[in-house]
Formats: sequence, structure tokens, C-alpha cells
Amino acid sequence: MRWITIAALYTALAMGANAALAADTAALEAMREGTIKKLQFHSAPAEASSATFTAENGGTGSLADYEGKVILLNFWATWCAPCRKEMPSLANLQAELGGDDFEVVTIATGRNSPTGIRRFFEEEGVTGLPQHRDEKQALARDMGVLGLPVTVILNAEGQEIARLIGDAEWDSDSAKAILRAMIDDGAPQG
Repeated sequence: MRWITIAALYTALAMGANAALAADTAALEAMREGTIKKLQFHSAPAEASSATFTAENGGTGSLADYEGKVILLNFWATWCAPCRKEMPSLANLQAELGGDDFEVVTIATGRNSPTGIRRFFEEEGVTGLPQHRDEKQALARDMGVLGLPVTVILNAEGQEIARLIGDAEWDSDSAKAILRAMIDDGAPQG
């Protein structure tokens, strides 16, 4: 009898958590406008990759380094025209919302030399964003990135909760409202 009660309680809690997640997601989806309409929320948070990348300082980094923050993770490349268009909006977003609870993390995937990345940032007037590299595309491949740019939103637990394929205006009112709601609420949890 005790096991039946525990099973029923667990099922009720899981159903309640799923209903809360659906309500949170529906509210966030309703805020999508303009290029942010392409942002797709997942029905349940998914584990992010544990693959490593080359950090801006030349060391090794991983997404686990950012746990505790809502992360807007952008995969890009120096040769990517839509990335060139999008990158200034990512820098603006980081300047406005970046801090203890949120960070924009940019990772150049594929063949992107540190010199080429620095030149790209200088040409576009981009400051305040990391110049991480995923030379062998291990992280990008593990996260199912097939084209560029791709932007993934991770909750504070390091789980993927949303994805946008293609470029977007990340400094738009719509994007900032969605991200502020995620930061304030801690983002939909698993």
C-alpha cells in the first residue's frame, strides 16, 4: 500500500511540474515577435553536451562552467554572413542583461583562427563577448548544430530549453522580455 501511495504522489508531482512547465513555456512563446518568432521552446528541458571547447584564454571550457546562469549560447563562424549581421545584437544583449544570472556565450565552430575572430569582432564593433572556439566541432556536433548561426538557451541547471536556427535580433524588445522572464523565474526547470 505504501508503494502505491508513493507512486501516486510521484505521478501527481510530475504531472504538476509538466503542467507548470507548459504554462511557463506558453507564456514565453506568447512574447515572441519579429525574428524571435523562430525561437522554439522544448516540451521538456534536455541535457546539454559535456563536450569541451577552447576557451578564449587558450584553456579548456565546458558548458558546465556556466551552471547557475541562464545562458544564450551562440554557435557562429567568421565566414558566416548571417552571423556577421547578428553578432552586434548579441553584444548589445550582453551589455544590457549580462551579469551574475545571465550571459551570452559565443563559440566559433569549425576553422576560425583567433586572429580571424579578433578581426571579425573589430570589424563589427563587437565587444564584451567571449571568443571561444570549437575547432573540431565536437560541441556543435554533440548539440546537433547543422548550420550557422544556431542559438541555444540553457537554464541555470545547464539544460537546453529553447533553440533558434538562423540569425535574430537578440537586442529586440521581444528577446529581452523573454530572457528577463527566464532570468527572473530561473527559466523553465526540468
